[in-house]
Amino acid sequence: MENEKVLSPTGEETAKEYDASEIQVLEGLEAVRKRPGMYIGSTSKSGLHHLVYEIVDNSIDEALAGFCSEITVQINDGDTITVTDNGRGIPVDVQQQTGRPALEVVFTVLHAGGKFGGGGYKVSGGLHGVGASVVNALSEWLTVQVHKDGSIYQMKFSRGHITEEMKIVGKTDRTGTTVTFKPDPEMFEELTYEYDILHTRMREQAFLNAGLRIRTIDARPGREQSDEMCYAGGIREFVTYINTNKETLHGDVIYMSGIRDGSQAEVAMQYHDGYNETILSFANNIHTPEGGMHEEGFKKALTRVLNKYGQKTGVLKGDDKISGDDCREGLTCIISVKLEEPQFEGQTKAKLGNSEIRTLVDNVVSEKLEIFLEEHPAVGRTILDKALTASRAREAARKARESIRRKTALGGAAMPDKLRDCNEANPELTELYIVEGDSAGGSATQGRDSRFQAILPLWGKMLNVEKARADKVYGNDKLTPVITALGAGIGDDFDLNKLRYHKVIIMADADVDGAHIRTLLLTFFFRFMRPLIEQGYVYSAVPPLFKLTRGKQTRLAFSEEERDAISAELRGDNPNAKVDISRFKGLGEMNPHELWETTMDPEKRTLRRIELDDAVRADETFTVLMGEKVEPRKAFIEKNAKYAVNLDY
Repeated sequence: MENEKVLSPTGEETAKEYDASEIQVLEGLEAVRKRPGMYIGSTSKSGLHHLVYEIVDNSIDEALAGFCSEITVQINDGDTITVTDNGRGIPVDVQQQTGRPALEVVFTVLHAGGKFGGGGYKVSGGLHGVGASVVNALSEWLTVQVHKDGSIYQMKFSRGHITEEMKIVGKTDRTGTTVTFKPDPEMFEELTYEYDILHTRMREQAFLNAGLRIRTIDARPGREQSDEMCYAGGIREFVTYINTNKETLHGDVIYMSGIRDGSQAEVAMQYHDGYNETILSFANNIHTPEGGMHEEGFKKALTRVLNKYGQKTGVLKGDDKISGDDCREGLTCIISVKLEEPQFEGQTKAKLGNSEIRTLVDNVVSEKLEIFLEEHPAVGRTILDKALTASRAREAARKARESIRRKTALGGAAMPDKLRDCNEANPELTELYIVEGDSAGGSATQGRDSRFQAILPLWGKMLNVEKARADKVYGNDKLTPVITALGAGIGDDFDLNKLRYHKVIIMADADVDGAHIRTLLLTFFFRFMRPLIEQGYVYSAVPPLFKLTRGKQTRLAFSEEERDAISAELRGDNPNAKVDISRFKGLGEMNPHELWETTMDPEKRTLRRIELDDAVRADETFTVLMGEKVEPRKAFIEKNAKYAVNLDY
């Protein structure tokens, strides 16, 4: 019987039949448990969640091929995971190279999958086909059930080894695959799944695969919740979602797409009245945070088209041009490409290297955006006006920047007056404490280890950069000392290689004002020095809230719960024993010795590293909390007020 033909997302015919002949084996399963980081990035929280993504990627590949319309991801009691899809089901017949069932090969052999020229998939996002076997190797146990050909096939594994051979356990009238696994406690530092992290990733996949329905379920007792996501508009709706709390400059999202030589490119974009650009790019549904050829093609085409349109309409005169940065101010853009042989740079697939995809994206944007601007002159003029305003502001910022450079050149090192620098010159060994207030700054200066600890006191509330362009930042008397002390510049000029300290520690009081200072500084770092956060250089100091004393015993507590527990511990078997409890009112009221011992001594202090797990979510949060719109902020406060039990934290 002739195989039924269906169209893939790239418009090509694919065979509906999916059997063991499509599975090719490249090498055996080796060293995954010895070097798990090579396959899933890390054994921390991110690696734990990455296991889920690997299994889901296989289901997404079925959707890309046109055979899967629904995926469910469920966190079970005990933090096990179940992923179910309604695809064709993993092949269960004998794979010729090994003489073993294909289902067994997929879960026990590294680099075994339908993604290596066998014809199983034209377009694939799975991690070179290693996903299922790697998850199996790093699971205490894993069970897979395949609904196929009217039967339910089941296999069980433990740490990569078979514990139950493939067998038929029932009959079925559907197709699909269900994988349930428990991450191995011998491999992972923590085993608790966070619903929000999984839900955010699955929402992203739903946006990238228009019409695919994805459900996320948390079935753990006391945490029950679920969401169902299906976006017929695909990446158009992704842009709309990101811009939810922004004031957009034109109503409809601009959408462009094209197909060439089996590859597909989609671009959706919309401008808002803010100053930050958000470009998210994906290749075969895999986020490429470092961009690559698809982003390069988009940026060049956008700049060229807007300049050409500006000249044609007379908005730009003579040799006047607007730069790429100006063209992208206030832009939210999603770029999604699907191609048969993606060339990713690095194990983590952070950057796409296919040069042919640059040409495809460039051509699509050049042709389609030019037509859009011709048909929507009002939108075109709005975008040009935005870019021209950005250009004037950028020139003002350049002059402010040059002014600072000239002052630096004339005044030698020209470090801020209030900076108390350290003696060590190697940035890898130094840390800068940005301290709230002169009083705390004085105590910190006296209490520090001046060999490697520098102190920069700040006074008053600084500029909210969410509402300001770069030219305003350079002229701000609260932020200029921070920029100068760090020495790495800001925005497009930011250079990590020039950073003077590899630990930047925000030290503020544990109260509302201190939280505001931290938020303003983090907003500044996120918007103008993002690599500082991405590379893990930003920390928040954690000063204690209470000092408890009984006799010669002194202990510190960082929360009310910890205070009560320590108090009970100090009393021991004598409930009537007196424990003196004093509240630290602020950093400025600590003497230098106290500040060193509690908050600055590397041997005893607690630091919180600021991490950027989800750039989209972070962008959304900063926009809501620090942006111009009041209503989203009010809604956020109303929703989360119940969690603010004690505003001193």
